[in-house]
Formats: sequence, C-alpha cells, structure tokens
Amino acid sequence: MEQPNLSNIQSIARGSKDFELKLLNVVKEELPTEIDAFEKYIKEGVYDKASEMVHKIKHKISLLSMEQSYYTAEEFENELRNNNPNLLMDFEEILKKMRIFLQRY
Repeated sequence: MEQPNLSNIQSIARGSKDFELKLLNVVKEELPTEIDAFEKYIKEGVYDKASEMVHKIKHKISLLSMEQSYYTAEEFENELRNNNPNLLMDFEEILKKMRIFLQRY
C-alpha cells in the first residue's frame, strides 16, 4: 500500500514553506478529532455519521498524496451510507499510516 508524503502539500504551497507548514498543521490538528469521531460512530453503529467523518478525512488523505487510499476511502464512505462497513480494516490501515507519518512532523 502507498505511503503518505508531502508532494501535494508542497505543490499547493508553491514553494512557500510557511504555507506548507500551515497546511500540514491543519491536517495535524483536525485529523485526530475526526478519527476519534469516526471511531465513536463506528463503535455505535451509526454508519451515516461515520461516513460523514470519512468524507472529511478523505480530503486529508488527498493532501497527503495517497491517491489509491483516497479511492478506498471514497468507496468506504459510499458503503457506510448503505450500512456496510466491509472496508473498515482497509480504512483503519490508511489511518494508521497517516498517524505514523504525521508523528514525524
């Protein structure tokens, strides 16, 4: 599976290290809260709310240049809307990689 990286953030920032840092900080600040909410909704079986959190997290997946993971998240989001959590383990692996990556910054 692919690994997160900063290439999309760097591209958006167009060489501005300050803007790059701001984008990275937004991801670092928002992602833990969104993951906590996602996990809460999954545990409670409230899949429509969990899908809303996947939608928010999906944009951070994109910022971290994880194209294939983005498509997995998109499919998972749609499945959750139909009360189908079959891709949960795949999505949790994506979240794990993101957490590990962000700990370095």
